[in-house]
Amino acid sequence: MKNINLKTSIVSSLMLALLLVSCSDEILEETPRATYEPSFFRTEAGVRGGLTSMYAHLRYIYGQAYYYNTTETGTDEVTYAQSADQNFLVMDVSGQGNITPQDSRADVIWATSFSNINTASGIIESSAEVDVSESLIAEARFFRAFDYFLLVQTFGGVPLDLGAGELAFNPNPTRTSTRNTVPEVYTRAIFPDLVSAIDNLPENPRMIGGATKTLARLYLAKAYLTYGWWLQNPNNIPTYPEASRTDPDGHDAQWYFQQAYDVATTAINNPGPFGLQPTYYDVNNAENDRNSEILLYADHTETSEFYNAASLTYSNGGAPDNFAGWMMTWNYTVLRSATDPNWDNPVSSVQRSDAQPLGRPWTRMAPTIGAITETFENKDQDSRYDGTFTTVYRGNWQKGGVEQTTLYNANGLPVAPGDAILTFLDEQPDGAIDYPEGQGRSNIGAGVLPGRSDFVIGPQDISRVVYPGLWKLGPYRTNTGDGLGQPNAASTRPFNIAKFSELYFVAAEAAVKGANATGMSARELINVIRARAGVWRWDNNSDEPRIADFSDELVSETPAEIDINYILAERSREYFGEGYRWYDLIRTQKWEELASTYRIAGSNYGDHTAQTITRNIEPYLYLRPIPQSQIQSMEGDTGGYQNPGY
Repeated sequence: MKNINLKTSIVSSLMLALLLVSCSDEILEETPRATYEPSFFRTEAGVRGGLTSMYAHLRYIYGQAYYYNTTETGTDEVTYAQSADQNFLVMDVSGQGNITPQDSRADVIWATSFSNINTASGIIESSAEVDVSESLIAEARFFRAFDYFLLVQTFGGVPLDLGAGELAFNPNPTRTSTRNTVPEVYTRAIFPDLVSAIDNLPENPRMIGGATKTLARLYLAKAYLTYGWWLQNPNNIPTYPEASRTDPDGHDAQWYFQQAYDVATTAINNPGPFGLQPTYYDVNNAENDRNSEILLYADHTETSEFYNAASLTYSNGGAPDNFAGWMMTWNYTVLRSATDPNWDNPVSSVQRSDAQPLGRPWTRMAPTIGAITETFENKDQDSRYDGTFTTVYRGNWQKGGVEQTTLYNANGLPVAPGDAILTFLDEQPDGAIDYPEGQGRSNIGAGVLPGRSDFVIGPQDISRVVYPGLWKLGPYRTNTGDGLGQPNAASTRPFNIAKFSELYFVAAEAAVKGANATGMSARELINVIRARAGVWRWDNNSDEPRIADFSDELVSETPAEIDINYILAERSREYFGEGYRWYDLIRTQKWEELASTYRIAGSNYGDHTAQTITRNIEPYLYLRPIPQSQIQSMEGDTGGYQNPGY
């Protein structure tokens, strides 16, 4: 992927030629443009064109698998998988290499975000000279704050002056840069922009997927919460550039926790067109994409390569494609069944398909055993495990040209199309699973249980090469017919970025941190989410309807007094594999505590012997390195620009 340097391209906004907001009343379309001049924004067309590029820039971050990897690999949720390259190995911080300024894939957001920030500043500066509504300018303020918030969490303090003055649009190249401190970034940029955005954004988006008051309130609440943690610094994690843990506006951490609670609960009580979906399955079901729980997403479409900004038939894996879902998809196509009971003619019984449970396998990232067995311990009542993972791989051989209506599978028993070929069991069975030596008849080393026609793997037996896939990010197409579709294309689904549900988590976390819960308590807020998790309407594992309600049971099991670790466990159940986890762990300074060890079996088919792996999570790793390309392209003394430890 091409790296773009801040100092050489800060004048070049990420101006994309196209963006489609699917299912909307308005299509955003513009002419390709390499750079912006100040006069460009002094027209309504210029403002709208700049805003279009802001929504489009999300595609270069969200769904971009190498950045996605930095948000998950190395946490208690995810480790590297069998086919991982250095992009993934180093992020695990388990002795497979070191994160360096050259290979930290947080570089994905550096140039993309600063370019977008510069565009936003151009729109904001020109607002007095162009007759457009304040709500349009508020979208630019939201996105400037959005990008600065992403940057400050990832790198620490970052520059507010891009070459033309603090928060000023820069039309000329610059090769110098000075980093501001974390408090300066929050108090001079993020908070003012988000407060202004809330004041001026509409309750209802101007097009589906557009910025709203509710979205801005979520990000302001998250920023207050994160900054409160930063001020408090419970584990003495270093920051850079060095700054005292005092607020320039004179507030303490508790003031910010209270603000986070108040803003989040205000959004909950004034939701506009947003709200929780009735079941967790509905949130991530591809047939229900762009639903009312999603506040922001990086959009894609299957209707046009032009508006999708990517091929609809093939992808090499690069932005702006949405290919993050490939990373935790193992090579299920290796599975074999046979055309006769003697197993003389094995065939691929689960073939690559663009269906949501399947998709393109890259085997770069794998869930840890602890995520499967501990985070998602209650798999029968809590629907979030079933609504997160593909745990049953079903036969689709006829779609791939294998004509037999019956194949033979585990225990030599017959299976039909749609039957389970491989099942990842919810619980470890009382009796031992009969695993073969090596790959066995399944070709992946799966075991058998008496009387079952599906091969099985226990939750304690997953490995770096065979593990439950990530259903929630799987592909979905309606225009590829009844066959295998286009599984080699990137996903045409939107990549979800912000959800209404997170308002409950932010408010609950703020309450646990000492905010005066004038409305719902932390337990009540979390129980809204847990109650929804207990409601089922569909069972992915069984591939059939399941009408059940375990809300009372889940609510009653919530501890009377919840702590940060409980909230983090709930956040993992709710948002597993969606790119939240590293940021959750560094915000709360729980990364080393919760992710310093994990268990998983090895990289060979048939390896079911889990090992305990130790990570070396040092305090300096709580910040990602400034990309080396940025350092090399700057003039003058750059010795103090890089984060310590790198």
